[in-house]
Amino acid sequence: MASTTFYKNLRIWDGEAATYLPDTSLTIESGQITAIGVESPQAKDCSGLTVIPGLIDSHVHMTLDPAIHDVTKQLAQTDDVIRKKMPDRATNMLKAGITCARDLGGGNWLELELRDKIKTGEIAGPRLLCAGRPITSTQGHCHFWGGAVPNTREANEVINLNCEKGVDLIKIMATGGMFTATSHPGRAQFTQAELTQIISYAHDQDFAVAAHCHGSEGISNAVYAGVDTVEHCSWMDRDGRRGEYLHEVVMEMVSRNTWVSPTVNANWSRFVQFNPAHLGVVRQQFREMKAAGVQFIASTDAGIPNVRHDDLPRSLPVFAKYADMQPVEILRTATSNAARALNIHSETGSIRVGLAADLVFVEGDPLGDLEVLQKPACVVARGVEYES
Repeated sequence: MASTTFYKNLRIWDGEAATYLPDTSLTIESGQITAIGVESPQAKDCSGLTVIPGLIDSHVHMTLDPAIHDVTKQLAQTDDVIRKKMPDRATNMLKAGITCARDLGGGNWLELELRDKIKTGEIAGPRLLCAGRPITSTQGHCHFWGGAVPNTREANEVINLNCEKGVDLIKIMATGGMFTATSHPGRAQFTQAELTQIISYAHDQDFAVAAHCHGSEGISNAVYAGVDTVEHCSWMDRDGRRGEYLHEVVMEMVSRNTWVSPTVNANWSRFVQFNPAHLGVVRQQFREMKAAGVQFIASTDAGIPNVRHDDLPRSLPVFAKYADMQPVEILRTATSNAARALNIHSETGSIRVGLAADLVFVEGDPLGDLEVLQKPACVVARGVEYES
């Protein structure tokens, strides 16, 4: 017999609206939202609580240990050691209110094992969408994960291998990155023609494609090649200096409905102290992209040094500061808009009848103060309650 849970005296934000709903009750049955505004004598009294959709972090790496700063030491971990660490990360994410995350790269598909154990209920954690081995150039960014290729034919072979392993999407490194000494974040790793071929092949296999892009040349190549999400979007010149903003590329993003996942994490707050100019440059880029119509999704790059997997609630106020957005706009980037970008909006991301009961209960007013997200009173994932 299906279990039913009723909640009453709630303030509800549905993930879409500019303010709270007039309704104050929710009904959950078999892991789904089955009614809004229907009272029941068996309802749990939630006086003083606000409920919002579960949070979505659109860029994480479940296999990485944020406490290990040295890449060599990170890579020296055995698969069994990584397997033992990941369940705690997943559970901590869930307790923090993160009910879904997109994993954008690892070497041996261990994050897919975690994803499947979460699906079966063996491990408590957020639903995961996993990209598997990222495609990169020879000695390119994260080449050590096994996806380095010299040409598009071999790139397609990596896509095929990822498909066999059961990935949910494809990741490609359009530029170098800070994590790999043999690459440069400002330099493109593939031509636009090469990216077009690779992304087209992935799309033909029904995979969305996320592109790691720091340098402006790589951003441009990826956007014109048809990528679905641009990760980081740092607008760096070839020497790695931030500030080479390309308006024509931004307009192409808008025309193609390309999402931007800027990976602003809580640690960005320290940039304001030692490099105030960073805030000014980045904020202006966000303002111009937003004014042009670019859509953003919240992401942290969790797993890189000092960025914990449960950091999204701490990161959202920092994201708001850099992006010059109101709390409701930021919340959409971590709920309904993220779900659209990840193509899971028919499953989660909003509080709507028929969607999964992925919910975060908090004290206070998240539409006025994002800080309240850091202490959830309760988290519900697929209808199951978890204490924070």
